[in-house]
Amino acid sequence: MTNTEKHFETAIQIGLSACLGGDRVRFDKGHKRSNFCMEEFINHVEYVKFCPEVAIGMPIPRNTIRQVRYGDVIKVCRPDGTGDVGPKLTEYGERIAKNQAKTLSGFVFCAKSPSCGMERVKVYNDTGTGASAEGIGAFAEQIMKHNPLLPCEENGRLNDVHLRENFVMRVYVYKSWQELIAQPVNKKVLTDFHAKHKYLLMSHNYSAYRTLGRLLAEGDPKECDVLALEYISGLMEALKKPASRKGQANTLAHLQGYFKNDISQVEKAEMVEAIDEYRKGLVPLNVPLTLLKHHLRVHPKAYLQQQVYFDPYPSDLKLRFSI
Repeated sequence: MTNTEKHFETAIQIGLSACLGGDRVRFDKGHKRSNFCMEEFINHVEYVKFCPEVAIGMPIPRNTIRQVRYGDVIKVCRPDGTGDVGPKLTEYGERIAKNQAKTLSGFVFCAKSPSCGMERVKVYNDTGTGASAEGIGAFAEQIMKHNPLLPCEENGRLNDVHLRENFVMRVYVYKSWQELIAQPVNKKVLTDFHAKHKYLLMSHNYSAYRTLGRLLAEGDPKECDVLALEYISGLMEALKKPASRKGQANTLAHLQGYFKNDISQVEKAEMVEAIDEYRKGLVPLNVPLTLLKHHLRVHPKAYLQQQVYFDPYPSDLKLRFSI
């Protein structure tokens, strides 16, 4: 069953900085609407919006806030050092992280925000004469700290086609995992899940593919909860980095091998050429993948038909047309 035919039991919920959804909640009554989130991804997910600054009682409009270092302490305050809201933002973030965020399958944060930035948030010195990009938004930090497996990304980074594709893919994998562990899990269930994600994992991290396979093969079935946590931690970590062309091409070559007795020499040469052109960066991933999917339709193979690699997310997002 392809991903586009698969129906999750519950909607995919994504946390979203409210300003990215077009809500006018910024300090100047503005927003930072994300076109990808609100025009493309929205067709497949439900957003749960958060503006931590408004949630802790700050008005609209309001004075700007920034992260300011005072010795070993970083305040989230006005540029003059007054009105520190860091503790309130941290408390709110921790509360959401431990409760509502548990039902989310991903989160998109507003970049560079002192409350929502994932990384490289400016931290000013106490004289206001300089800054270093070392901070993490007080709210975002708690979400990520208490939900380390949750796929998270920033709006700015989503403009990069590789990071966008990688984030969406991780959201769908994580949602599948959430539904899997909602029911009693045994070693066979874990092994079946791994089997379906085999080639997706291989394309991203061949070493992790082998390591996680051994983990499930050798793991104690009586310690299934421990085994499941170790497995999903390894899987989500391995998928964090976008797959390289080399990794994708090697995976495509593995998949091509399943058809060695089914297709003609001309078709084999065509497939080899398509994979090589992709490896060289001459065509996007969708080109050799379309050929493979064609051969799979003509020569059905049950094991390959269950592979998430072929359809990791809805095809109308067209994410593989650009990578």
